[in-house]
Amino acid sequence: MEYDNTGKVVDDEPTLGKTKYDEPTANDKELVAFVVDHTDTWRDYRDQNHMDDWDKYERIWRGIWSAEDKSRMSERSRVISPATQQAIETRHAEIIEAVFGQGEFFDIDDDLADKNGSIDVETLKKQLNEDFAQDKIRKSFDQIVLLGEIYGTLIGELTVSEEKNYKPQTVPMEGNQVAYGVGEESRISVKLTPINPKNFLFDPNGTSVDDCMGVAVERYMSVHKIEAGIKSGKYRKVDVSACYEDDSLEPTQETKNYKENKVAVMTYYGLAPKEYLVSENEEIAKIEGISEDENEDYKDMVECIIVIANGSILLKAEESPYMMKDRPILLAQADTVPNRLLGRGTCEKSYNMQMAVDGSMRSHMDALALTVAPMIAMDATRLPRGSKFEVKPGKAFLVNGAPNEIIYPFKFGTNDGQAMQTSKEFERMLMMATGTIDSNGGVSQVSRDASGLDMATATLIKKYKRVLVNIQEDFIIPFVYKCAWRYMQFDPQRYPSTDVKFIPTASLGIIAREYEQKQLAFMVQTLGAQSPLTPILMKGILKNSSLTNRESMIEELTKVTQPDPKNQQAEQMGMANAEKDLQTKDAEIAKTQAETQAIIVDTQLAPKIAEAKLVAALSNNLDDDQEGKDFEKRARLAELMMKEKDIDSNEKIAVMQNASRTQQ
Repeated sequence: MEYDNTGKVVDDEPTLGKTKYDEPTANDKELVAFVVDHTDTWRDYRDQNHMDDWDKYERIWRGIWSAEDKSRMSERSRVISPATQQAIETRHAEIIEAVFGQGEFFDIDDDLADKNGSIDVETLKKQLNEDFAQDKIRKSFDQIVLLGEIYGTLIGELTVSEEKNYKPQTVPMEGNQVAYGVGEESRISVKLTPINPKNFLFDPNGTSVDDCMGVAVERYMSVHKIEAGIKSGKYRKVDVSACYEDDSLEPTQETKNYKENKVAVMTYYGLAPKEYLVSENEEIAKIEGISEDENEDYKDMVECIIVIANGSILLKAEESPYMMKDRPILLAQADTVPNRLLGRGTCEKSYNMQMAVDGSMRSHMDALALTVAPMIAMDATRLPRGSKFEVKPGKAFLVNGAPNEIIYPFKFGTNDGQAMQTSKEFERMLMMATGTIDSNGGVSQVSRDASGLDMATATLIKKYKRVLVNIQEDFIIPFVYKCAWRYMQFDPQRYPSTDVKFIPTASLGIIAREYEQKQLAFMVQTLGAQSPLTPILMKGILKNSSLTNRESMIEELTKVTQPDPKNQQAEQMGMANAEKDLQTKDAEIAKTQAETQAIIVDTQLAPKIAEAKLVAALSNNLDDDQEGKDFEKRARLAELMMKEKDIDSNEKIAVMQNASRTQQ
């Protein structure tokens, strides 16, 4: 730029264009004040009611001693019983096994009458399982369940991003040449981030995430992630610097936390006044002459996402970009507490008994130290000047006089082991409170016989089933729905928008599965190998097992139980031949019966015919002189012959009838 030679010093004109950082508008300041004012009151409510207890629960789970956990001022031992730790890990493992033990934790109900048309259910399910595996959903859910058992509430945050995947690739070139390199492809990733309840803020008036006016997640983020978000356009172009105030946002209690390059970021999901989300050029004009009341901000509110850094810098403010206008926060109670957002965890159930167990064990350890460690009473005036008294094997002591007069062992007597027995009883009560197995790996028995053990097992299974149903309805199925909606919105080519119904498939944990396996095995043993129900029961046993080749074994069992086509054809031919033989035998029997009937009729008529012939013979060749006498003789003789013939005929008829009955 050229200047006139006037002898005056002239500064360069400011370069035209945009400033380095965006300045907040009046609406931005109002929006930040609205969100911060509400979240501050929510934080105070949470800290006053829950934070101290949560810190105690974490120390119990990790086995960290603190002076706050002393049961008496003279307590010196720092031992912590692992009873609650075992209860947490047992319940945690049981829930994970129940959800993921069968491989798939959800299914799709194929609605044939769907208005959107039929869909390929199996393809959709396989795609979701593939994406869940790539985004490590199982690992995230594992951490969320663990936090839920410790603090009482399972909380997860869904985040959507576009990821680039690199893989080796071969590209053919001209001729027989081939180029080797790396291929790049992008995919939509929906990840589930575990949220510690200590980093979660919520409206105390609500009993669920959707019922609250809003919820917020607080965390420390590295400066480079904020700058990367600004560069990609995810966040506004603002001046953000590292700021570490205290360790309240740290996920765990450490001796010393790292404080460098951290930014306190709060992400708010909920309702906010619509007028604060528009720019100054689009600001809604307020009608003059109408005074605003204290509830003016709550009359026109929209669902939005707001990100604030260091408590005052607005990084992002927009209406909810999701097509279903749902909040990307999942929450479920580990154990139900009616009409409250937060639940009840294993640590809360076992806290009183854990303190009793620790107090009993520590009192025993303190008493044991007094009886085991050597204590010596000495005459200080008769010890050499500057000597250091230590009890060591082979140590020599210099004293001025007889040692038995100067050094005297001091003892408190023997230690009573009753405290440890009491701690075991407290531990049993702890297991009763948490509903878990005892230290020997067996179920807490209600009686010593087998029936009592089965009753205890059934009770334990029902408790786990109730917890699993809560997690399924409040966390797992809403998670699958939200993920499907995200994929349908941001990856429509792989996931066409359609109305689907997801159902849970998780049902049995490891304890329930072992109990059911035992019952099925007993039924198989009772029915025997030849029973037609045995293959069906064997399939049930294989389905409930955790074998790696379970599916192949089920397929082989199905093949074995199916009939061989050749044997089936031979069996059909044999049945046809048997039917023909039966028909032939029936025909022969009918023929025999007809012949027998004819013979019977002839036999019955034979006496009549003979009688007629005799009558005719009696009337022929009579003597004229003695005609009357001669006729009488012949008549008597004929009568005797007729009786003999009748007897023979009856015998033949009886024999033939018996033979006919025998053939039938």
